[in-house]
Amino acid sequence: MDLALMDWLNLVLRWSHLIVGIAWIGSSFYFVWQDNSLEATADDPERKRLQGEIWMVHGGGFYHARKYKVAPPDLPPHLHWFKWEAYTTWMSGMSLLVVVYYLSGPAFLLPLGSELGYLGGIAVGLGSLIGGWVVYDLLCRSPLGKDDRILALSVVVFIAVLTYVLTHVLSGRAAFLHVGATLGTIMAANVLHVIMPNQRKIVAAMQAGETPDPIWGLKGKQRSVHNTFVTLPVLFLMVSNHYPGLTEHPYSWLVLLAVAAIGAAVRLAFVLRHTGRMKPWMLPACLVAFLAVIGATAATRDLGGPPLSAPLAEGEEAAPDTLEPVVMAIVAARCQTCHARQPTYEGFDEPPKGVVLETPADLRHWAGPVLVQAVHGETMPLGNLTEIRPEERVLLGQWLENKTEGNEQ
Repeated sequence: MDLALMDWLNLVLRWSHLIVGIAWIGSSFYFVWQDNSLEATADDPERKRLQGEIWMVHGGGFYHARKYKVAPPDLPPHLHWFKWEAYTTWMSGMSLLVVVYYLSGPAFLLPLGSELGYLGGIAVGLGSLIGGWVVYDLLCRSPLGKDDRILALSVVVFIAVLTYVLTHVLSGRAAFLHVGATLGTIMAANVLHVIMPNQRKIVAAMQAGETPDPIWGLKGKQRSVHNTFVTLPVLFLMVSNHYPGLTEHPYSWLVLLAVAAIGAAVRLAFVLRHTGRMKPWMLPACLVAFLAVIGATAATRDLGGPPLSAPLAEGEEAAPDTLEPVVMAIVAARCQTCHARQPTYEGFDEPPKGVVLETPADLRHWAGPVLVQAVHGETMPLGNLTEIRPEERVLLGQWLENKTEGNEQ
């Protein structure tokens, strides 16, 4: 696919994903707040039929909402279903994942020197999404699902194992995004396979003149609660690919789990706040925990981890390349100020997006992004601070295109 077209596709999908994601998470937050803010109604003080009601004012208008414990005595002529926010968020996110990680070559998907192979990396990525939902759903349907706390602990353990595996198989960025995509898949599948079918069962029972089974609503509510606690961790994972200090950290899997846990704790605090049960120490404790993660991350940054440059395989000899020294001199002068293990550009403690360009192997690995950003798009270096010349871009492009086509002349 044309590189410029790929860039546009990336932008449009990212923008769309952001828009529909705001709609989905916004409606989720609203309904959780509403559920936890209900008050007893005057015509049903013992809450035999109604869960409660709430009065609201917004945008110059007044709103009155009621929630039934199971269902109203009669169905209204028009019933609004909240589903497309979830479906479009997942579809746009999945499309973005395919464009960024499955159609752009192995540079962003696999770590340098990975023996897994491009197709193997794609298989691992897709397997994490499908397998993640299957395992989670089985846990919910098992006897563990009868106790919300035990179920939550089981799901957390499963996500921790998945995180550890992905951060040791995929690149840092890809691992974080695939953990987020797995959680997003679970959220959307909850809507598609549990919440919506159970709501349809309730409506069908009412239309048939039958009393709906309360268990349908309770099961849907359980999955909905799971979804709301996952939202902040998923949002963190959505933006994590911009921060190589996290994704490329030697203990990135622990960083991911720690920040995700803090996000879930913040969400819990706000849910409890709706009912007046939030303790004053909860949010400060989350802040202290977050500061502790920041400190621990900085202190352990240099303790090891995967190499940032791919060494030659045992017995492999570098082929003679007359253009290579010229190209590496260009990269050293124009790119390595930022894209080095230890950037020298003021304010950069980590190479942007984890892209290191110190060796020919590095340059070949990141060929796709470099061609898009520095050769064809001319957006790198930023503001052309290192004053790369047009003829240098041409030479860089020629060498990279030869290498990506398998031509070693």
